[in-house]
Amino acid sequence: MPRCGLSIGYPTQGVRYRCERHVRRTERVRGHVVVTAAENVVRPLDGKVALVAGATRGAGRAMAVELGRAGAVVYATGRTTRDRRSEVGRPETIEETAELVTAAGGTGIAVPVDHLEPERVRALVERIDREHGRLDVLVNDVWGGDHLLEFDKKVWEVKLADGLRMLRLSLDAHAITSHFAVPLLIRRPGGLLVEITDGTEESNRAYRGNLFFDLAKYGPIRMAFGLAQELKEYGGTAVCLTPGFLRSEEMLDHFGVTEGTWRDAIGKEPHFAIAESPVFVGRALAAVACDPDRARWNGRSLSSGELAKVYGFTDVDGSRPDCGAYFRDVVFGGVAASAEDYR
Repeated sequence: MPRCGLSIGYPTQGVRYRCERHVRRTERVRGHVVVTAAENVVRPLDGKVALVAGATRGAGRAMAVELGRAGAVVYATGRTTRDRRSEVGRPETIEETAELVTAAGGTGIAVPVDHLEPERVRALVERIDREHGRLDVLVNDVWGGDHLLEFDKKVWEVKLADGLRMLRLSLDAHAITSHFAVPLLIRRPGGLLVEITDGTEESNRAYRGNLFFDLAKYGPIRMAFGLAQELKEYGGTAVCLTPGFLRSEEMLDHFGVTEGTWRDAIGKEPHFAIAESPVFVGRALAAVACDPDRARWNGRSLSSGELAKVYGFTDVDGSRPDCGAYFRDVVFGGVAASAEDYR
């Protein structure tokens, strides 16, 4: 299930989580259609603080915005700013993400951080503590390693530096962030830690075609499982969450389409028919964060498609794409069905 790095406009309808909230107007922020909150609306995450590590684009950006839409203060971190790009080379910035969070009704705060640098992460958490004295949601979404990928090469054939870099981005960065942020997260009961990866525990049982990539994508699942054991006694919850086939900025650019014309890419890649916008996984995360009974998911590997069935949210087009079930049944299981049967 491919997941690359959002050039989507945010939906012009309200989002209903387990805790209901309505929105009443839209505006355009730097080319994005953004739902903005009506005044005097009580939202489920009002007063809560979130850190989305890796919020520059794609799923990370959408998750930050949906947490903001539910009322949270969101610290959006990443390496690409309006003054400097990371080696990924994409134009999206953390400042733009923070603006989208604020326009959606939250408070967006952009902080440039390389999460492989422990002292910068320590300083970030100290700042959150100083400014708010709490952390309620931690999202470990740092990645940025797709450009390093070499499929169908043996471990001795790949570029070692690139392979090790993938592990650093997906494992070390997440572990460093958790090391510094979890003490603040567990200061109050109810903290939520979310590891983001590509694929569920079930789908990642199959080899991913590159040893380093395989480890990079399965590692966060084990991180969430281990952290679930450690957070439980403090009233915290840890889960791993995956989107399906993501219509990210990078993926849309790859196919030469936009969010408005994405179906034109199905002729090039038939499985793109099951693709979901980043908003879908953003709504999945927000639904769990707003759920007072979220501890039921502790230690689990979850998908946006699975959670949509539980919480009732939809993608921006009103559908509920279940990419995992589609690949399991149709692509690998031989079931005679189309992607539309799984939307």
